[in-house]
Amino acid sequence: MSLLRSFGLVVLMEVPMLAQVQQATVVQTPSAPAQPALRLDIPHSDNPLNTYRATLVPQPNLANSSRIDSLIKDGVLELSLKDAIALALENNLDIAIARYNIPIAAADVLRTQAGGSFRGVNTGVVQNTPGGGVGGFGSGSSGAGAGGTSGGAGGAGSGASGLVSSTLGAGTNVSSYDPAISGTFNIEHYAEPLSNTIVYGVPQLQQNTTTGNIGYTQAFPTGTSISAVFDNNRGTTNSPESFLVPTLNTYYHIALQQQLLAGFGLGPNLRFLRIAKNNQRISDEAFKLQLVTTVTQIANMYWDLVAAYEDEGVKSRSLDFARQTLDSGRKQLALQAIPAMDVMKEEAEEASREQDLTIAKTTLQFQELLIKNALTKNLDDPILEAMPVRPTDRSTMPDTTAQGPTEDMAVRALRDRLELGESDIDLENRRLSRDAARNALLPSVALTAYYGGSGLAGLQNPESGTISTSPTDFAGSLRTAFNNSAPDYYVGIAVNVPIRNRVAKSDQYRAELETRQSELRMQQLKKQIRIEVRNAQYALEQSEARVISARKGRDLAQKTFDITAKEQELGAGSNFQTLTARRDLAEAESTLVAAMTAYQKAKIELDRSVGSTLDANDISIESAKTGIAPSGQ
Repeated sequence: MSLLRSFGLVVLMEVPMLAQVQQATVVQTPSAPAQPALRLDIPHSDNPLNTYRATLVPQPNLANSSRIDSLIKDGVLELSLKDAIALALENNLDIAIARYNIPIAAADVLRTQAGGSFRGVNTGVVQNTPGGGVGGFGSGSSGAGAGGTSGGAGGAGSGASGLVSSTLGAGTNVSSYDPAISGTFNIEHYAEPLSNTIVYGVPQLQQNTTTGNIGYTQAFPTGTSISAVFDNNRGTTNSPESFLVPTLNTYYHIALQQQLLAGFGLGPNLRFLRIAKNNQRISDEAFKLQLVTTVTQIANMYWDLVAAYEDEGVKSRSLDFARQTLDSGRKQLALQAIPAMDVMKEEAEEASREQDLTIAKTTLQFQELLIKNALTKNLDDPILEAMPVRPTDRSTMPDTTAQGPTEDMAVRALRDRLELGESDIDLENRRLSRDAARNALLPSVALTAYYGGSGLAGLQNPESGTISTSPTDFAGSLRTAFNNSAPDYYVGIAVNVPIRNRVAKSDQYRAELETRQSELRMQQLKKQIRIEVRNAQYALEQSEARVISARKGRDLAQKTFDITAKEQELGAGSNFQTLTARRDLAEAESTLVAAMTAYQKAKIELDRSVGSTLDANDISIESAKTGIAPSGQ
């Protein structure tokens, strides 16, 4: 019964060699105490039992960060551009969705460390925040509406930007690098009626067998695999022909196999891990690109809000003047100092200004709703949904805008643009797959060797006429198994040569084509970035000229209004002439507001095209990953 004590019931377990997992912990954030931060890695534990426990991810917390409460004054949400960006880092759902790709990529690395194939991660940009356009040629392109998720370079295993990635990860099969221990224990009673008694010496054979076996397997990135078995058996029988009852058998076997051509070396066997780590780098770059995209959207939306807020003020002042003029005209009509036709013109002008103010107010309310949607996780609170937003920053333009030489800015963009970093890493993945596909063309040649031994022990069967010299206990069986008295060894080579090899040849050739295609895409992207930089510079120059022209127009309209107002005071002009001049002044002011907004957006686009958006807004990548904006931001 020593075997019964040595082995339990049926056991089958695997022991990962690289990482342990445990229950996910929840990190409390300073700005929102009830809001758990998302872990960006798979937690490690020294407790081996946690290997078999699920790692849980807390449900997303949909509560808005407490920063919003600190910005509400007298029932109005007062926002600076920095406040808006900080709220976006904490609450914007596009960023929150993209944030999950970071631990997803880490999980892929863990999987490939054990020899598993990579599953890939989504590296596209989430653009589901309506209202803030972003793209290579101004705010009217991708992202101006509700949008969707754009395709990214690599990682997801599907083509993007005209590229094909069907052979990503191609090559020979990769075995598991996690060691696996398997064990079996069983007890069997067997009875069989016999038609003759010559072999066993009894009319009915009865056997009782207890078996306890254990095995171990593991592969290595060199194309090497090892396995070991340790089998034990205890049997009793009623046959007098068996000279040992009970019979104790022990057998061990250690085998090694090495691939010599296809599947040989670290290159083909670590390709999944290297691709997964590259995908993790792509995921990090993609998250930064997500930040650039979202911050660009938020900045555009903020200046749209400023424009709507200032334009509403322009329209409100224009209506106030129209009402004052109409009130004065009605008094003059009562004194019969002016004809009724003049008052009718003033009434029409007032109605027109009321219409302009209504349009401006609703535009402002919609911009307020858009930016609140972009800066919150939910708008379930009707008070917050209806709360007005007051921007505290105003559009300004310096006398001169320092841009630097165009070529210097293009060089900077080629150095800092995140899309180039993603494509470069993706190209590295394709080259890894290409090399693995070349290796898979080779014939399969496997060198196999093993060594083992058998041991026998048991008690003398009194019914047998044979004298036994075997050991009588299990220790003796072990000793004879390992003393080389009954060895079992083998050395051999297995060769598999596919005659036409068309599948592997197709994969290898396709991997070569996809690599070259990706290299062309890299060149195309560099050209596109150069054009985007120049286009952004041209747009900024145009917006500067537009602001200068709008300022001159506003100043001229102001002087014209002042002159007509003075003439009216002196009795040389009419109310309608003054009212018309005031309307022209309001239009000039609105034109200046629109020009200043276009200028601010052109600056935003130039930062994006050069790759300086994050630096220009002092954004910390680490704080963005945790969703906790610094208190000073």
